[in-house]
Amino acid sequence: MHVTGPAPRDRRTSEEEAAEEAAEKTADEAVRKRRLAEIFGDVLPETTSDERDSDDSAAGAGESASDEWLRRQVPPHHGS
Repeated sequence: MHVTGPAPRDRRTSEEEAAEEAAEKTADEAVRKRRLAEIFGDVLPETTSDERDSDDSAAGAGESASDEWLRRQVPPHHGS
C-alpha cells in the first residue's frame, strides 16, 4: 500500500532569498542609474580624484604628488 502525504512545498533557504533580494537591489540600482544618466548625463564620477591613482609623470620620477602640486602653484613670474 502506497500512502501519499502532502505535496512538498517550495522550500527556499534564507541564503537563496538573500541572494534573490541582492539581485533585485542590483537591478533596481542599475535602472535608477540609467534613468539619471538619461536625464542628467554622467554628472559625477563614481570615485573622486583623491581616491584614484595619479598618473603624473613627476610622481614616477621620485617626486610625490603633493610636491608636484606645490611646484605647479608657483606663479610664472617667480620662475622655477
